[in-house]
Amino acid sequence: MTTLRHAPPRAADLYIGLMSGTSLDGVDGVLLELARSPEAAQESRHSSASHLRVRSHAHQVFPGQLRTDLLVLTQSCPDEIHQAQRAAIELVDVYAQVVTKLLSQEALAPSAVRAIGAHGQTVRHRPDRGYSVQINAPALLAERTGIAVVADFRSRDIAAGGQGAPLVPAFHHAAFWHAGEALAVLNLGGIANLTLIDQAGSTIGFDCGPANTLLDGWVQKHLGSEFDAGGSWAAGGGVSAALLHDLLAEPYFAALPPKSTGQERFNLAWLQRALASHAALQPQDVQATLAELTATTVAQDLRRHLPQARTLLVCGGGAENADLVQRLRRLVPGVDVMSSAARGMPPQQVEAAAFAWLAAQTLAGLPGNIPAVTGAAGPRVLGAVYAV
Repeated sequence: MTTLRHAPPRAADLYIGLMSGTSLDGVDGVLLELARSPEAAQESRHSSASHLRVRSHAHQVFPGQLRTDLLVLTQSCPDEIHQAQRAAIELVDVYAQVVTKLLSQEALAPSAVRAIGAHGQTVRHRPDRGYSVQINAPALLAERTGIAVVADFRSRDIAAGGQGAPLVPAFHHAAFWHAGEALAVLNLGGIANLTLIDQAGSTIGFDCGPANTLLDGWVQKHLGSEFDAGGSWAAGGGVSAALLHDLLAEPYFAALPPKSTGQERFNLAWLQRALASHAALQPQDVQATLAELTATTVAQDLRRHLPQARTLLVCGGGAENADLVQRLRRLVPGVDVMSSAARGMPPQQVEAAAFAWLAAQTLAGLPGNIPAVTGAAGPRVLGAVYAV
């Protein structure tokens, strides 16, 4: 097991975390307070929830054209270099708006914040080919905000032979785990990913498969809605056992971790290939089957890798999908499925808080990855710093 060390804040350090996930619904930002003595940091391998406090949260939706541009960049397109750089500048405009909101909500000057952790927008994730691409312009963000920016979190882990993802399990451990419990944390973003922490604190994590990326894409295609609010459309459909069987035949689901994935694998083209043999299905029944697919892959992975877990914390946008959460509860009897809010952090804040925390690790010169999660050769300090 890798022993994690955590950045020892001085009295109460403030960091901003920014996250725009694969669901492409906009940017979440948090102002995170890290309050812990250096002595406490040295005495414990992991932070506890009392050391972390989200003081403010802000959300900004993507302008329609930016969302379209980012989605186009997930596949090969004409003039990609220009399109990517233009999208990065526009993305930073949204990031800067979120930072301004957070500072205004707390009546803070930029100098009160040590750094911004800005993950960027993932458009290609190919660790098997040695790279992962996040659209971002961190130097511009530092100029716009007057705050140091930490970005490019994945590349060092990939250089060390890792997947570069997921990076949030170390934060989940710091924020949510209690000694002696077997805990699972599920992020339902565009992709579903699990963090699994056993009673001794050993941590693994990986991407299970698609979540909102297919659910949102299908409802947009057929209803014109941005997402299936509460999962109500899926709840009114019927699961196709035959389609579910064919979708579950995807080799990724049987692969052992470390593993990570994204829209380059799970997209509407992937779904359409499977639907070629199920042309008579109604769109609403396909939506129900996609929800069942997400719940099934998560349940299978939980039983396979941490069957002793009795608590499953759910975060990310999918935590608001009542139908999906109910499917999970049905498939993992004996497990208490609850919102991350039950441990003090609402679902939409968790990933942004993770990148604020990772920025603190970077500035302290401490690792942010867990080799057992990503497959890297060892612990690595992640990210590049754009100072002011």
